[in-house]
Amino acid sequence: MTFELLLVLAAGLFCTGLFGALSQQSIVMIMMGIELMIGGIIAAAAVFWHFLAPARGSGQVVIVAAVVAMAVEMAMGFAVTTALYRARQVDMTDMAEDLKG
Repeated sequence: MTFELLLVLAAGLFCTGLFGALSQQSIVMIMMGIELMIGGIIAAAAVFWHFLAPARGSGQVVIVAAVVAMAVEMAMGFAVTTALYRARQVDMTDMAEDLKG
């Protein structure tokens, strides 16, 4: 696989997530779109690391740290979404407008 093809794949993943995040109203679907966008960014970082500096291990550390941060962010997001739903029965972004400060 070539460098350009893998970057196009990562860009496609990012664009699919962007479309999903901007076109949905369900909080869970928006979070899934954000997850896809972050996955595209991590895929692009992995491609750059593999083709530009494969002998160095620092790229692997950055990618693993990004995946761990993504997992923590999603866990916290789902926890907040679950708490919001339990407290106010809100599962759509339009219904959550009264939460503005």
